[in-house]
Amino acid sequence: MSAVQTITMPTQPDIQYHPEYEKFKERTRHRKETETLQSTLPENFPEKLVSPLVWEGKDVEKRDDWVYQLSDDQLDELDAALKSFKALNLSLGHINQSTFPLPTLRPVLRDLSKEIHTGRGFVVLRGLRIDDYSREDNIIIYTGVSSHIGNIRGRQQEARLADGSSPVISHIKDLTRDTEKNLIGAPSNTADKQVFHTDAGDIISLLCLNRAAEGGESYLSSSWHVYNILAKERPDLIHTLSQDWPVDGFNNPARPYSLLREAVLHWIPGSAPVEGYPPITEAQAEALDALHFLAEEHSAALDFQKGDVQYVNNLSIFHARNGFRDEPGKERHLLRLWLRDPENAWETPRELQERWDIVYKDVVEDKQAFPLEPTIRKNV
Repeated sequence: MSAVQTITMPTQPDIQYHPEYEKFKERTRHRKETETLQSTLPENFPEKLVSPLVWEGKDVEKRDDWVYQLSDDQLDELDAALKSFKALNLSLGHINQSTFPLPTLRPVLRDLSKEIHTGRGFVVLRGLRIDDYSREDNIIIYTGVSSHIGNIRGRQQEARLADGSSPVISHIKDLTRDTEKNLIGAPSNTADKQVFHTDAGDIISLLCLNRAAEGGESYLSSSWHVYNILAKERPDLIHTLSQDWPVDGFNNPARPYSLLREAVLHWIPGSAPVEGYPPITEAQAEALDALHFLAEEHSAALDFQKGDVQYVNNLSIFHARNGFRDEPGKERHLLRLWLRDPENAWETPRELQERWDIVYKDVVEDKQAFPLEPTIRKNV
């Protein structure tokens, strides 16, 4: 007598990087009909988050108090600070609050940092004179003014450059015209739509050097508001999101994927299946899409203009962008910094500490690189 044992291997759910709403609704319907879903929250998870960081996108769009318009006098002060720094003949890693002095603008920027950490969670600094300066001077001004928002800069990739330095500024631009798309690991270097997600670090900052010919709109959504909706309507998905997940290591051979228990809702929605990686579950697939579609439903569209600097609390806000189309002279080009303000920073959750160390630990002044042109992002 012989017995044949059938082993069913788990398979990747039908989910793509760009979420499909009908698939999401069908998955939700099927799970509700066939599974017994948890009806209470995990232990120590709040039933409701109450804070100015909880907001509805439609309300934000009706206001403009999140925009700070720089005056001519303040722009002149930035110009003077640029000249002052360049006269020091220091490398750009030495840009800080002392070497880039802003005596009248600094109190405003410190108030904006408080707004980022304890208010709505984001601000837009409007009106930098992009066309008046070279690329390097724009980088100096952007880095200098940002040092008064958060004076610790994070590395933009884990791998060091050949000279041991770490890029602390990143170019967000479509590189697919000059590079094979399969060699580009980051959606930020394509013209594709980006789903709602978070980056690494406390404050995500973007400077708009140039807008696209069409599209590329920026969207923000309160992840705290999304949490409140899920906590009330789908506590089972809070359970799912709080558990260990396989995470894509962006082609990092030393850590092809890892298991992380991230803090409340710090996850990248819409992950594509990767060969050799553990498949996610149907519950995880639904949770990913739920994050995206709730964030999308309750998001605010920002009119991100040339010369705008956007500062976003990465611990309370999801961000996304629309797909776009470039034309010669109208090519979307942003600069990105990951910042931390020790005075106002939140305590980093233990689960995020390893990732935050990759970004912020030992980023010394003499080993900071500021590339003037875009490069392919590695091991982010």
